[in-house]
Amino acid sequence: MSTVAEPGDVFKALADPTRRAILDELADRDGQTLFEICSRLTMKHRLASSRQAVSQHLDVLEAAGLISTRRDGRYKFHHLNREPLRHLTDRWLEEE
Repeated sequence: MSTVAEPGDVFKALADPTRRAILDELADRDGQTLFEICSRLTMKHRLASSRQAVSQHLDVLEAAGLISTRRDGRYKFHHLNREPLRHLTDRWLEEE
């Protein structure tokens, strides 16, 4: 999907601490499955979220363009997309 997310969607996605932890995990190790993300959130961040809750967070992040997914057989891998963040920061940090 090549559409640019609305800034409000990006900020809404970033407002939740669990979603920020998911992004941290993908920044640390890109291309994780739902199971891997859930495990790392539990072990590293002490977040006890159900797989369904994490899946819903991933849907919000994907809708905001902050992650992309790819399927390989029965596995779905999640990848960090930094472009929406660059787009937001470039608005205010670029010097002319």
